[in-house]
Amino acid sequence: MNAAGPLKKLSLDALWRARAKKFGAFAGYDMPLEFEGLVAEHQWTRAHAGLFDVSHMGPCFFALPKGHGLEGEAAHAAIASLIEQLVPADIVGLGAGQVRYTTLLNADGGVLDDLMIARPAEPGAAGDLYIVVNAGCKGEDWALIEASTRERAHLVRADDRALLALQGPEAVSALCAAIPEHAGALDAMQFMNVARYETERFGRLTITRSGYTGEDGFELLVRAEHAQAIAEALLADARVKPIGLGARDSLRLEAGLCLYGHDLDETTSPIEAGLAWTIQKRRREAGDFPGAARILRELKEGPGRRRVGIRPIEKAPAREGVEIFAGDERIGVVTSGGFSPMLGAPISMGYVASAHAKPGVRVDLLVRGQKRPAEIVALPFQPHRYVRKS
Repeated sequence: MNAAGPLKKLSLDALWRARAKKFGAFAGYDMPLEFEGLVAEHQWTRAHAGLFDVSHMGPCFFALPKGHGLEGEAAHAAIASLIEQLVPADIVGLGAGQVRYTTLLNADGGVLDDLMIARPAEPGAAGDLYIVVNAGCKGEDWALIEASTRERAHLVRADDRALLALQGPEAVSALCAAIPEHAGALDAMQFMNVARYETERFGRLTITRSGYTGEDGFELLVRAEHAQAIAEALLADARVKPIGLGARDSLRLEAGLCLYGHDLDETTSPIEAGLAWTIQKRRREAGDFPGAARILRELKEGPGRRRVGIRPIEKAPAREGVEIFAGDERIGVVTSGGFSPMLGAPISMGYVASAHAKPGVRVDLLVRGQKRPAEIVALPFQPHRYVRKS
């Protein structure tokens, strides 16, 4: 149970129950946390392919009303302009078949959520966007989107479907083997591409070449009635193993990626978080997004604090909430921390005053009442291995 009532179950709950050794609550869902063990699952994903159930997330479709009368670029510009009221990314300029990472902002430039917005390329998809928001924020996010656009567009929830993430260097070969009729098209996809595929065995799939592990991989949105078939087809491949939420978190931490509610919140700006790259030139010049005054000022003058990587010198991990010191001065706080299976050492992320944010700066971490030495380092801790083809 949680404060909002019984935990929700994933559509593949029975499949995971037969395999997982540990379940736990996350964002109102009963989620598989571990199968073989966090370290083994983490290392398998880095070397082969891991299958994650991320159906707790908030996939949805945002579209112009039927009969809107617009076509092609005009239809896309109309729907993209509506969502641009809430995010600082250039969605109007998003090419067909592309995905963009961005943030929902409040009036003060704080981050309400981070999300993916995709523009499907298929004929008939003009005026449509495919959006995935975070699990813990999806109700509030959808309400905000609907309230801001009123009758000019409609939002269709898709969290009754299964969302599966296949991640790792062997993800593409495993997915091509499971969907051979589209193997060529799947292999040709690049990082942050989106496409829809009609399949005989698994129905219609919306697939993005994306993920949150730093590895190459895909996210597949599939109707609930076909979810078990595609999951079993992927798991029948010797290159693929099921991976729990625990390893998903350690993988994203090694990749230096933010977790909303920890590394991002409504007081944190995208500039403080190191996400200036998510705000394209057209939007900076227009300054027509929520919190633009603060964000443009921070782009020009620099923020007062910055998100950084932290390597504890000793073996004790520094987890969320640990205070960061330079001498006797408190300069920041850890927002994510744990053990890196690939480095064999503890790693953390946090925010420090900008004067201390350069790699190589020595700091102290107040762990269990004792100051322990650490060093500011560049992110990510593990190089990203996304696929970008010429």
